[in-house]
Parts: sequence; structure tokens; C-alpha cells
Amino acid sequence: MSADAPPPSRAHTGSAGSRESAAPRTLAERLPLPEGTLPVALGLLISGICTFAFFRVGKVALGDEEAFKPVTALWFATFALAPGFFLPLEQELGRALAARRALDHGARPVVRRVLTLGAVLATVVIVGLLAAAPWLRNEYFQGNWVMVVALIVAIVAYAPTHLSRGICAGAGRFRAYGIVLGADGLMRIVLCVALAVLSVEAVGAYGMGVAIAPLFGVAYVAWRGQLRTETGPPATWTEVTPNLGWLLLGSVMAALLVNAGPLALALLAKDDQDALVTRFGYGVILARIPLFLFQAVQAALLPRLARLATRGEMSEFRRGFARLMVVVGGVGTIGTIGAYLFGPFAVDLLYDAELSKRTLTILALGSACYMIALATAQAVIALKGHALVALGWTIGVVAFVIATAAASDDAFRRVEVGLLVGSAAAMASFAIALRSRLRRGAIADAGSVYEAITDLPLEG
Repeated sequence: MSADAPPPSRAHTGSAGSRESAAPRTLAERLPLPEGTLPVALGLLISGICTFAFFRVGKVALGDEEAFKPVTALWFATFALAPGFFLPLEQELGRALAARRALDHGARPVVRRVLTLGAVLATVVIVGLLAAAPWLRNEYFQGNWVMVVALIVAIVAYAPTHLSRGICAGAGRFRAYGIVLGADGLMRIVLCVALAVLSVEAVGAYGMGVAIAPLFGVAYVAWRGQLRTETGPPATWTEVTPNLGWLLLGSVMAALLVNAGPLALALLAKDDQDALVTRFGYGVILARIPLFLFQAVQAALLPRLARLATRGEMSEFRRGFARLMVVVGGVGTIGTIGAYLFGPFAVDLLYDAELSKRTLTILALGSACYMIALATAQAVIALKGHALVALGWTIGVVAFVIATAAASDDAFRRVEVGLLVGSAAAMASFAIALRSRLRRGAIADAGSVYEAITDLPLEG
């Protein structure tokens, strides 16, 4: 009811008709959620559920955990490399588009610039993979060349996927953003089930399913015209690359840290321990449930906060960020307690496998520390501390390597401890960096705010 509208008469006070007319009429109005939360959260929910299903169906289709190990190794390598290298382009594209949207400027020149950067970066990554191909084949993929090819195809597929997401987020097209997210996971399980129904037992076929899955969602939103942009003022390189170097280093290190456990275990496990790698992957996927929830809020909140900062409404931004931190702490706590109480039961129910309560609890605690580290890193980036964030994630990776090497002779224990120590080290580093930036009176701007809220190198 508006401020100058007359109050309801006593005859209508409390009536059903009055209550109905005063009530919000849409779901978005009834729920106090940030812009875009519902479609993005739905996309992430679909992707998360399909991820759990993919690991289950793939294991059954290939016969056992040992046979599924190359697919598990491909999965975590893909989601270490793709977000690590291409998330910064998504961030910079979304930031630039959100800024132009606030000014009512066309975004096509910006998109063209970032597409060029994406092609160059993808080429660099592919050349690196080709150079490392013999080692990847022999040491990481059990002598399977097809999995090396699948990893290269995945890089080719995820480059346009991240750029498409940047366009959707920056343009405020959250339904399309959610479709790209959800279709990735949905098509993985569709392809996996199709292969299983056809009794395909070639592990490379399942690897290719992982690699090409994201292209279906991108093709669909492109076909619907939701990646179109309008012509506008010319874009300079400085408009799209002011912090790309530091963002790239930080993103690569952050993605490496969150996927470091399965990657390290794939290298540390003995020839007769391939099943351990798959089982450990189950635990990591379950421990990431809170991170998926966190990403849903992040991806939906970022454009609104970027526009608030662009308009100078920093008090509203601070309140939104404070609410986000409350969510982070609550979700991390619930996830850790849930892993301790129900983790082994969940692994047995979903995957017919065994993992100890210790392993699952440490993984969940490590994920909680990683989530807090992310939120704190975002605050540092918002205060223009991009170099400090890159340093912090690098410290986390170094701490993981040292802890993994020194922790134990048991492969599981080494990696568990390494993940927890690495995430805690990054978290502590960002806390120190944030305190330093605040003491120096650093001030956020629209660009740094957008880069901060989109800094989440988690996929799969």
C-alpha cells in the first residue's frame, strides 16, 4: 500500500479480500531473496543432483570403482583447469557488461574483446596439455589416450560456457544462466545413462560425455537469442583486463586447491588402489554440497551488488555482504555436523561404498574453511586487493603440498590433512589481508565489487 493511499475501512479490516489484495502477488515478491536466486539455485540444484547420479550410474555401468577411476580423474582435472583459467574471463565480462548495463550502453564491443581473450587462453591451455600428454596418459589416466583427448575437448567446451555465463549474468538474464548451469549436469547424466543402456563399457566414451556436456546448454540459450548483445561504444583492452592477471593467478590456485585432494590421490595411489580414488571422489562431492548452496546465492547476488556499488549505495552493499557472511558460517557449520552424523550412511546409500566418519568430517571441515576463505577473499578483492588474494590462494596450495608430503604414510590421511591445512592457511591469509586493507582505508568500486562476488572457482 502506498504512503498516500487511504487506509482500509473497518468493514474490510481483516477480511480475506483485503489480506489477498495486500499480499505480494508473485513468488519473487513473497521471498526476500536476491535478484536471480531462484533460477540460478534451480540450475545448481539440477547440476548437483545430476553430479551425484553421474558418479553412481557411471560406476554401475563400468562395473566397479576401479574401472571408473579414469573418469573420476578426468572430472577433477577438468574442474581444476576450466574454472581456474576461464572464470576470470567470466568475471571480467560480467563486470564490464553490468557496468555498461547500468549506463545503458551496448555490450557487443566488450563481448568481442573477451571472446578474443578466451580463444587465446584456450589455445595456451591446450598447447600445455598437448605438451604434457605423454605424462598425463601414463601417470594420470592409466595409459588411456582417449581420456587425454577428452580433457582437451573439455577445455574447448568450457571456454564458451564460461563466456556465455558471463554474458547472462552481466545482462541480468538469470533464467538463461540457470539453464547453462543445469543443462551441463543434466546432459552429463543423460549421456551416461544412454551409454549404460547401450551397454557401452569403453571408459573413454564416458569421459567424452563429461567433456561435451556443457555445450548443450550454451547452444540452447544461443538458439533462443539470449546471448545477443547490442552495439555500443568501442571497448578498450583496459575495460576488460584491468585485473585479469591477478584474477587469473588467484583463480587457478583456488580451483587447484578445491580439487587438489582427488588430483593428488590419483597420483599417490598405488596401482592396486584405483578404487580408493573413486571412493574419495564420492566424499569430496558430498562435502561440496554446502559450496553448491553458497554458489547459488553468489551467482544471483553479484549483479545487484555491482549495480549498487556503481550507484554509490555502499551501505546497501555492506548489508548484503554481511548477510552473505551469515549464510556462509551457517551453511559451513551445518555441513560439517551433517557429515559427522550422516556422512557414512549417505555414501553407502548413494554409492554403495564405504568411507570413514573421520574422512568425511575432515573433508566437510575443509570445505567449510574453503568457503570462509572464499567469502573473505571476496571482501579483499572488493577492496582492490587482487594481488593479496592471488598470494593467499598460492599460500593455500603450498600449504596443501607441504602438509600432504609430511602428514602420514597413509594416502587418505595425507590428502585429508593436506586439504584442511591448505584451506585453513588460505583462510588465515585472507583474514590478515582484509584487516590490512581496512586499516589502510581501501574503498570498493563497482568493478572490484563485481569481481569479488563472482570469485568462486567451483564447478561440477
